[in-house]
Amino acid sequence: MDKLKRVLSGRDAEEPSGLAEVLDSTSLGWGTRVKGFIACFAIGCLCSILGSCLLWIPKKGLVLFAVFYTLGNIASIGSTMFLMGPMKQLKRMFEPTRLIATIVMLLCLILTLCSAFWWRKAGLALLFCVLQFFAMAWYSISFIPYARDAVKKCVSVCLS
Repeated sequence: MDKLKRVLSGRDAEEPSGLAEVLDSTSLGWGTRVKGFIACFAIGCLCSILGSCLLWIPKKGLVLFAVFYTLGNIASIGSTMFLMGPMKQLKRMFEPTRLIATIVMLLCLILTLCSAFWWRKAGLALLFCVLQFFAMAWYSISFIPYARDAVKKCVSVCLS
Protein backbone atom coordinates (compact mmCIF):
# COMPACT_ATOMS: atom_id res chain seq x y z
CA MET A 1 0.00 0.00 0.00
CA ASP A 2 2.85 2.38 0.80
CA LYS A 3 4.41 1.69 -2.59
CA LEU A 4 1.09 2.55 -4.27
CA LYS A 5 0.94 5.86 -2.35
CA ARG A 6 4.51 6.66 -3.44
CA VAL A 7 3.75 5.88 -7.07
CA LEU A 8 0.58 7.95 -7.09
CA SER A 9 2.29 10.89 -5.38
CA GLY A 10 5.29 10.80 -7.74
CA ARG A 11 7.81 9.64 -5.15
CA ASP A 12 8.35 6.10 -6.44
CA ALA A 13 11.98 6.63 -7.44
CA GLU A 14 13.23 7.26 -3.94
CA GLU A 15 12.63 5.78 -0.55
CA PRO A 16 11.18 8.29 1.89
CA SER A 17 13.58 9.61 4.51
CA GLY A 18 12.83 9.54 8.20
CA LEU A 19 11.88 13.21 8.13
CA ALA A 20 9.44 12.68 5.27
CA GLU A 21 7.78 9.85 7.17
CA VAL A 22 7.41 12.01 10.28
CA LEU A 23 5.95 14.89 8.25
CA ASP A 24 3.51 12.57 6.47
CA SER A 25 2.35 11.00 9.72
CA THR A 26 1.86 14.32 11.55
CA SER A 27 0.05 16.25 8.83
CA LEU A 28 -3.63 16.86 9.35
CA GLY A 29 -6.30 16.09 6.81
CA TRP A 30 -8.42 18.91 5.40
CA GLY A 31 -11.48 17.96 7.46
CA THR A 32 -9.44 17.95 10.66
CA ARG A 33 -7.94 21.33 9.77
CA VAL A 34 -11.38 22.86 9.22
CA LYS A 35 -12.66 21.39 12.50
CA GLY A 36 -9.61 22.74 14.34
CA PHE A 37 -10.09 26.17 12.76
CA ILE A 38 -13.77 26.29 13.71
CA ALA A 39 -13.12 25.10 17.27
CA CYS A 40 -10.24 27.51 17.88
CA PHE A 41 -12.08 30.44 16.29
CA ALA A 42 -15.21 29.68 18.35
CA ILE A 43 -13.11 29.62 21.52
CA GLY A 44 -11.61 32.97 20.52
CA CYS A 45 -15.05 34.50 19.95
CA LEU A 46 -16.33 33.04 23.21
CA CYS A 47 -13.38 34.51 25.15
CA SER A 48 -13.92 37.93 23.57
CA ILE A 49 -17.65 37.88 24.37
CA LEU A 50 -16.97 36.65 27.90
CA GLY A 51 -14.47 39.47 28.35
CA SER A 52 -17.06 41.99 27.22
CA CYS A 53 -19.55 40.60 29.74
CA LEU A 54 -16.97 40.72 32.53
CA LEU A 55 -16.22 44.37 31.79
CA TRP A 56 -19.08 45.47 34.03
CA ILE A 57 -17.87 43.66 37.17
CA PRO A 58 -16.77 46.23 39.77
CA LYS A 59 -13.03 46.65 40.47
CA LYS A 60 -11.64 43.67 38.51
CA GLY A 61 -13.89 43.88 35.45
CA LEU A 62 -11.57 45.96 33.29
CA VAL A 63 -8.61 43.67 33.90
CA LEU A 64 -10.71 40.56 33.21
CA PHE A 65 -11.97 42.16 30.01
CA ALA A 66 -8.41 42.89 28.87
CA VAL A 67 -7.23 39.36 29.62
CA PHE A 68 -10.17 37.55 27.99
CA TYR A 69 -10.23 39.88 24.99
CA THR A 70 -6.50 39.29 24.42
CA LEU A 71 -6.86 35.52 24.84
CA GLY A 72 -9.71 35.62 22.34
CA ASN A 73 -7.55 37.42 19.80
CA ILE A 74 -4.68 34.98 20.33
CA ALA A 75 -7.04 32.03 19.82
CA SER A 76 -8.45 33.65 16.68
CA ILE A 77 -4.96 34.11 15.23
CA GLY A 78 -4.12 30.55 16.23
CA SER A 79 -7.17 29.27 14.42
CA THR A 80 -5.77 30.34 11.06
CA MET A 81 -2.72 28.18 11.70
CA PHE A 82 -4.96 25.15 11.29
CA LEU A 83 -5.84 26.21 7.75
CA MET A 84 -2.39 27.25 6.51
CA GLY A 85 -0.11 25.39 8.86
CA PRO A 86 2.08 27.06 11.47
CA MET A 87 5.17 27.69 9.35
CA LYS A 88 3.28 29.12 6.38
CA GLN A 89 1.24 31.33 8.70
CA LEU A 90 4.38 32.65 10.40
CA LYS A 91 6.05 33.29 7.04
CA ARG A 92 3.00 35.20 5.81
CA MET A 93 2.75 37.18 9.04
CA PHE A 94 6.28 38.47 8.64
CA GLU A 95 6.19 39.26 4.93
CA PRO A 96 7.32 42.84 4.21
CA THR A 97 3.78 43.94 3.30
CA ARG A 98 2.40 43.10 6.74
CA LEU A 99 5.49 43.22 8.95
CA ILE A 100 4.58 46.49 10.66
CA ALA A 101 0.97 45.39 11.18
CA THR A 102 2.17 42.11 12.74
CA ILE A 103 4.66 43.81 15.05
CA VAL A 104 2.12 46.40 16.23
CA MET A 105 -0.51 43.69 16.76
CA LEU A 106 1.82 41.44 18.77
CA LEU A 107 3.13 44.40 20.75
CA CYS A 108 -0.44 45.46 21.63
CA LEU A 109 -1.28 41.90 22.72
CA ILE A 110 1.77 41.80 25.01
CA LEU A 111 1.29 45.32 26.40
CA THR A 112 -2.37 44.58 27.20
CA LEU A 113 -1.39 41.57 29.28
CA CYS A 114 1.50 43.47 30.91
CA SER A 115 -0.77 46.34 31.92
CA ALA A 116 -3.33 43.91 33.32
CA PHE A 117 -1.00 41.61 35.27
CA TRP A 118 2.22 43.45 36.12
CA TRP A 119 1.45 47.15 36.05
CA ARG A 120 -2.14 46.68 37.29
CA LYS A 121 -3.36 49.78 35.42
CA ALA A 122 -6.93 49.22 34.25
CA GLY A 123 -7.07 52.38 32.15
CA LEU A 124 -3.87 51.46 30.36
CA ALA A 125 -5.21 47.95 29.74
CA LEU A 126 -8.33 49.47 28.17
CA LEU A 127 -6.21 51.76 25.99
CA PHE A 128 -4.15 48.80 24.79
CA CYS A 129 -7.35 46.83 24.09
CA VAL A 130 -8.55 49.65 21.84
CA LEU A 131 -5.15 49.76 20.11
CA GLN A 132 -5.25 45.97 19.90
CA PHE A 133 -8.61 46.14 18.12
CA PHE A 134 -7.31 48.56 15.49
CA ALA A 135 -4.05 46.63 15.09
CA MET A 136 -5.94 43.36 14.62
CA ALA A 137 -8.27 44.99 12.10
CA TRP A 138 -5.35 46.43 10.12
CA TYR A 139 -3.53 43.08 10.27
CA SER A 140 -6.65 41.18 9.16
CA ILE A 141 -7.35 43.40 6.17
CA SER A 142 -3.74 43.01 5.06
CA PHE A 143 -4.73 39.55 3.81
CA ILE A 144 -7.40 41.02 1.49
CA PRO A 145 -5.96 42.43 -1.75
CA TYR A 146 -6.29 46.23 -2.01
CA ALA A 147 -8.30 46.44 1.24
CA ARG A 148 -5.75 48.62 3.02
CA ASP A 149 -5.69 51.02 0.07
CA ALA A 150 -9.49 51.21 0.14
CA VAL A 151 -9.52 51.91 3.90
CA LYS A 152 -6.86 54.61 3.51
CA LYS A 153 -8.89 56.25 0.74
CA CYS A 154 -12.12 56.11 2.76
CA VAL A 155 -10.44 57.65 5.79
CA SER A 156 -8.85 60.41 3.71
CA VAL A 157 -12.21 61.21 2.08
CA CYS A 158 -13.96 61.27 5.47
CA LEU A 159 -11.31 63.53 6.99
CA SER A 160 -11.21 66.02 4.12
